[in-house]
Amino acid sequence: MGLIGSEILKIAGEIRGMMAAGKTICNLTVGDFAPKEFRIPETLETAIVEALRAGQTNYPPSDGMLELRRAVVDQYERELGLIYPIETVVVASGARPIIYAAYRAVVDPGDEVLYPLPSWNNNHYCHLVGATKVEVETGPATNFLPTAAQLRPHIRTARMLALNSPLNPTGTVLGKEQLREIVELVAEENRRRTAAGERTLYLLWDQVYWALTFGGAHHHTPPELVPESAGWTIFVDGISKSFAATGLRVGWTVAPPLVAARMKDILGHVGAWAPRAEQLGTAQLIENSDAVREYHAQMIPAVRARLERLYDGLIAMKTDGLPCDAISPQGAIYLSARFDLIGKSIDGATFTTNDAIRHLLLEEAGFAVVPFQAFGRFRDDGWMRLSVGAVSLEQIDDALPRLRALMERCS
Repeated sequence: MGLIGSEILKIAGEIRGMMAAGKTICNLTVGDFAPKEFRIPETLETAIVEALRAGQTNYPPSDGMLELRRAVVDQYERELGLIYPIETVVVASGARPIIYAAYRAVVDPGDEVLYPLPSWNNNHYCHLVGATKVEVETGPATNFLPTAAQLRPHIRTARMLALNSPLNPTGTVLGKEQLREIVELVAEENRRRTAAGERTLYLLWDQVYWALTFGGAHHHTPPELVPESAGWTIFVDGISKSFAATGLRVGWTVAPPLVAARMKDILGHVGAWAPRAEQLGTAQLIENSDAVREYHAQMIPAVRARLERLYDGLIAMKTDGLPCDAISPQGAIYLSARFDLIGKSIDGATFTTNDAIRHLLLEEAGFAVVPFQAFGRFRDDGWMRLSVGAVSLEQIDDALPRLRALMERCS
């Protein structure tokens, strides 16, 4: 059927093999958290254990435990200023099944799905449902984020626009006015479609990293900025990133009721339910604002410190005339970094592709990164994703001198 596996997981498997063989590597590849660096909240862990001891091990309802769905409704009102009825919330085993169910619920074979590049996995979801990809390439001038002007030529024929902020892979955040312009563009198109009796243009809004923003960056939502967008915005959310809980597999959508009902049926048929105990534990956590604030007060600075240590190191190399660059971290657990080695040589070998640069960094400096090609941006210009959830500050400090020594060899 032409389906290909995750490019990121393929790279991660290569890294694991090298580390098992004893090679020292600063592993900045997979968007995951090492428990020794980032534990889940104690409140969450305790609540899950208590639920298991209470016998909460049978099937959950297909749309999720009522306790968690209510907690999500409360959280969205309390933290995001959004008021939704409970029937808009559907829980699944992480954000991935939510994205897949959203595609299945609203996209028919041949429908166009519009999304910017780089982008996480939208190309694969389009393949799975037979959608037509409409990809808009972005660049460093806009922090690899789309503008309304870039999207406007493609809006008329799209069935769904897929956006993610804070963005995987870049660690950048859509600003308030930039997002407002995009959402108003979609609203304008949907008003036209309503008058013409045409199908709705949906906005898939992946905000799974929304709690992780830094400095002057702030997270905003489409309905906050354009209230009518609540009628066609499909949220993607969960605990995996905001609480270092990737393996617990609890995600959810908040979506228009008819879409939520379809997603519930799709997820029910494939059995993509989050475990019952984990759902109950998550409900207790997100209802406990004090516990959430306490956890984020230590987690977010730790993530930011790692990102800034890498950023400062790369910019110091750039200042010294070495072929490195980076975008200041704004959110998520990622840093966009450029290793400007295309056309340059080391020991007589000239580099022509991002993958060749990736191998060089890995083999010569033990510096493991993911090229933007893994996110659909097929341009060989040295841009890579660096992910910090599985590394310590000490590992970063050990790796930066190795990287500098390698960059100094380039000509």
